[in-house]
Amino acid sequence: MIQSANSSFDPPVRVMALHALLYCERLFYLEEVEEIRVADANVYAGRRLHVERVPLDDESPELRSFEVSSDHWGLLGKVDAVRKRDGAWIAYEHKRGRCRKGDNGEIFAWPSDRIQAIAYSVLIEEELGEPVREARVRYHADHATARIPIDEQARQDLRQAVNRAISLRQSTTRPPVTENERLCTGCSLAPVCLPEEERLQSSPPEHQSAPILTRTVKSGPKIPTQRERHTLHVVAQKAYISRSSDTLVVKTDDEKQTVPVAQVDAVIIHGHGQVTTQAIHLCSQRGIPIQWMTYGGRFLAGTTNTPGRVQQRIRQFTALGSPEICLGLAQRTTQTKVESQLGYLLRSTRDNMNVRQAVEEPISRIRESLKRLGSVTNLDSLRGLEGMAAKAYFAAVPKLISPRIDTRLLPQGRSKHPPKDCFNAILSFGYGMLFALVHRTVISVGLEPAFGYFHQPRSAAPPLVLDIMEIFRVSLVDMPTIGSLNRGQWNVDEDFTHAGTHVWLSDSGRKKAITLFEQRLTESSKHPYTGSSMTYSRIVELEVRLLEKEWTGCPGLFARMKIR
Repeated sequence: MIQSANSSFDPPVRVMALHALLYCERLFYLEEVEEIRVADANVYAGRRLHVERVPLDDESPELRSFEVSSDHWGLLGKVDAVRKRDGAWIAYEHKRGRCRKGDNGEIFAWPSDRIQAIAYSVLIEEELGEPVREARVRYHADHATARIPIDEQARQDLRQAVNRAISLRQSTTRPPVTENERLCTGCSLAPVCLPEEERLQSSPPEHQSAPILTRTVKSGPKIPTQRERHTLHVVAQKAYISRSSDTLVVKTDDEKQTVPVAQVDAVIIHGHGQVTTQAIHLCSQRGIPIQWMTYGGRFLAGTTNTPGRVQQRIRQFTALGSPEICLGLAQRTTQTKVESQLGYLLRSTRDNMNVRQAVEEPISRIRESLKRLGSVTNLDSLRGLEGMAAKAYFAAVPKLISPRIDTRLLPQGRSKHPPKDCFNAILSFGYGMLFALVHRTVISVGLEPAFGYFHQPRSAAPPLVLDIMEIFRVSLVDMPTIGSLNRGQWNVDEDFTHAGTHVWLSDSGRKKAITLFEQRLTESSKHPYTGSSMTYSRIVELEVRLLEKEWTGCPGLFARMKIR
């Protein structure tokens, strides 16, 4: 019998979810419990071939593509096709891939396809009030059909699958990764699950002699290394964003631009641009966040259509409620940040001994802070060491800038809110865009931005976003900013606006800063997890997912990036 836990308050189990369950219980849990889906129809393209697009051999179906459900079974789904053969109804499923073959060449359905076909058969039987004694799965890659008897054994297997699905939906713990590594190769959620690292973590010690973070997975799941879409920045003061079919239309006083929504991963409105409700709906439907920022680069708000993902956040709250876990993550984050600052200073001065001598004292102070990081016992001491290293780092930064540039572009210390010189205006605007990037990434992964491990909730800025930002400040903002200054890309009179002692970027300056940041995101660096080069935009996402691994059974992978 079906578990009584599937009450009127519990949604029915989707037949496609049973397919995922038999394929991999971790996949079922991520999709059905945590509601993590790679958000378009292509996710399911390898699991199901819609009959509307494929001819059904030489036979004509009696019924095509219709929805069925059952309170008794607690199931719902959409059948590919049903036809009558020799006076009996037969359920048909169509798959893109190849069938399972026995030792003598017999044709079988894969377990996940079999349970799906059985489920549709019992639902059709209940819907039509007539017995269904057979289901068939057509594998189009082999031009072969597997036949499945709908007998008592099939019904018992279906009951077990439904009960297992109900049990997993009530669980607060993710199932382990599948033992069959081949299933992970084509799985759309491999970049979320990261199964290879979990397998390494559970391997016997003798199999872990090589550092786990330097291995390249050659036959396992492939994590995307490049951005598939791009961010749409709207900077014009009187911009008006509307919708036309599946495109975003951006109108200004001077021009009209249309952007296919399929090419956009986020929309950022700088200043007072207007956006219609229809455009917001389109972006929400496609999982595209819209973020609003001030002209000075301060993050204001953003939209999201991400589900609550309650179990994910319960685990996050539980883990980050532990002072020991928070201290460990904060130590690692601070060490990565300070090592990046030191690495950048060393790399920038290795070919100029005069500059190296000029920054030797700040370098010594940063090294001293690094030595003491591992022995701190509380967050306050850690913040003190981080502050000491930051002060030394920004004291050395002016020495990295070419003496040939306009002296008005040189930093006069570090000023934040608001910036008081041109250098800090660029830096603060860049940090604002980094904040927006990390914020929408945290939301998309399913974590709660307001619950962090290092920064305190003293302002409207979510602490977790500020925490994760620390490991990217040098590589994504500081280095590109200083490099652009040394290349002579900035003009004091054209790119900046002065208001008393405060300095802001002008329209042309904002466009330059946005271009600089977006170009940096397309550049690649070797990530220690994959062992291969990934664009920085992908690295940010991967680091957020590795952070979640800290409390989902695979700790020690987060914040290991270094500048060499």
